[in-house]
Amino acid sequence: MISRIDLRGDALPEGPALRDLLPRADFDVAAALEKVRPICEAVHHRGDAALIDFTEQFDGVRLDRVRVPAEALTRALAGLDPAVRAALEESIRRARLVHREQRRSTHTTHVVPGGSVTEKWVPVERVGLYAPGGRSVYPSSVVMNVVPAQEAGVGSVALASPAQAEFDGLPHPTILAACALLGVDEVYAAGGATAVAMFAYGTESCPPANMVTGPGNIWVAAAKRYFTGKIGIDAEAGPTEIAILADATADPVHIASDLISQAEHDPLAAAVLVTDSVALADAVERELEPQVAATKHVDDRIVPALKGRQSAIVLVDGVPEGLRVVDAYGAEHLEIQTADAAAIADRVTNAGAVFVGPWAPVSLGDYAAGSNHVLPTGGCACHSSGLSVQSFLRGIHVVDYTKDALAEVAHHVVTLAEAEDLPAHGAAIKARFDWKVPEGK
Repeated sequence: MISRIDLRGDALPEGPALRDLLPRADFDVAAALEKVRPICEAVHHRGDAALIDFTEQFDGVRLDRVRVPAEALTRALAGLDPAVRAALEESIRRARLVHREQRRSTHTTHVVPGGSVTEKWVPVERVGLYAPGGRSVYPSSVVMNVVPAQEAGVGSVALASPAQAEFDGLPHPTILAACALLGVDEVYAAGGATAVAMFAYGTESCPPANMVTGPGNIWVAAAKRYFTGKIGIDAEAGPTEIAILADATADPVHIASDLISQAEHDPLAAAVLVTDSVALADAVERELEPQVAATKHVDDRIVPALKGRQSAIVLVDGVPEGLRVVDAYGAEHLEIQTADAAAIADRVTNAGAVFVGPWAPVSLGDYAAGSNHVLPTGGCACHSSGLSVQSFLRGIHVVDYTKDALAEVAHHVVTLAEAEDLPAHGAAIKARFDWKVPEGK
């Protein structure tokens, strides 16, 4: 059901050579980009009419309007299963605890007497958030996008999620209920690239946003790439990934269940176990079959994901070698299930999020750890972070110098300007003084 890659014996290669040995899904955003281009431009030129036409084409429902009426949000919350409501409320509470602590404060550095640089953090003015609604519906993604935006102080928050034919063209009721719980009343029935284009360009019913965040399929990723430079984005999210670094102390039942938990997202989802224990690898393989047989989404998601080129059991000589492998892989989700897991986790440098020990599975992070589940995929964890309050903040330097403070450093500024053959830069300094080079300078 899952392949093996044996990296024992010979010394592990460095950098790209090691990454090339590891499993990864094919995810061609560049090819998808050409297909979303005309969709995005249609939204640009035709606004809501294009959104309505594309919703009929892709989602099989003809909308009267794109914006969800307020009464639909109220109705969805009133009809929400009490247990689901309680779970969402707890998820929101924990996410707020974690994300509130991330907010940076203004800091002033006094460089010299009379000269200071202040870094202040300013939220983006308006964000468009995306909650998927294809194979599955993700109210948890509403929480993970809205909470950090709100805690950052974003003044205008809008959310889009695909129209559902079975709900008369509205997004799924649990999406709407989650929005109501979070106080988000600007919601649109728009999916995929059309939602990103709506936020980027604006339409008759939806003002343009400064930034778009949220997970999605390859069409969402391609649309984000298309608009990079016009709007801010969080990341071009690819198929979800789990990597597990485990040794002989790990429980194969836990390992198998965690691999399956990510495989059920998508046939391109990656499930990777890195271990120095052949006995554990064998036990996990034996455990996969009955667990897969006992769950849902077997033939359309889980089996294709586990059998795909993106999933494998990787054998290594020891935990230190395994650590090198998972750092090269840069997983979206990385579980450490080894002896002294906390110490090993502390040495990880590349991961979207790290889950320590047997009682911190990825599923916990997906819903109720307090952490964010919008994370870098496709190895991007080596240079990018998951969604956080910082994603919605901009650092602005405020430079405040007196005449004396400028005079003290003026000769250095002029010297560097002339060294770069930019004499007007130096002249802008000289114009403020009866210019002469200070003695000894």
